[in-house]
Amino acid sequence: MKTLLDNKQLDITLQRLAHQLVENHDNLKDTAIVGIQPRGVWMSDRIAYLVKKITGQKNILYGKLDITFYRDDVHQGDMHLPKQTDIPFSIEDKNVVLVDDVLHTGRTIRAAMDALLDNGRPKNVELMVLIDRRFSRELPIQPDYIGHTVDTVRSQKVKVYWMEKDKKDEVVLIN
Repeated sequence: MKTLLDNKQLDITLQRLAHQLVENHDNLKDTAIVGIQPRGVWMSDRIAYLVKKITGQKNILYGKLDITFYRDDVHQGDMHLPKQTDIPFSIEDKNVVLVDDVLHTGRTIRAAMDALLDNGRPKNVELMVLIDRRFSRELPIQPDYIGHTVDTVRSQKVKVYWMEKDKKDEVVLIN
């Protein structure tokens, strides 16, 4: 096991991603941050908090998206317990920033796009990820905001630990 990001490095990376988001979206009235359930939500909670802190805006559009029944492996043995989609606003003509912790094959993001489009038609969709495992992609999906890029082989796993769930902030590579 190798530490890719410790607590301090993770915090700096999230700060940078939040600042990049604010820099690219002058007017956040038309931008929504949407975390992908389950693990992307811990990251999106932090990004939404940091964006509010940076901009001084108390009300930003923030939602959570469950993709359980949009996954292409939903009928296989590795069943995930459904979470709840909570998008309390219209995404019509909005800039939507999907947030997830690790981009690996791209299949989760494909499922998220299907689920998102069932909620309306956004103006555009961007992708923010903490870790991009760029050499494992099965689908032509690329992030717009990248915390760190990690070159891995298929047998390796990237695990993100979040204080809110795992009692520590850390990103590790597991062989």
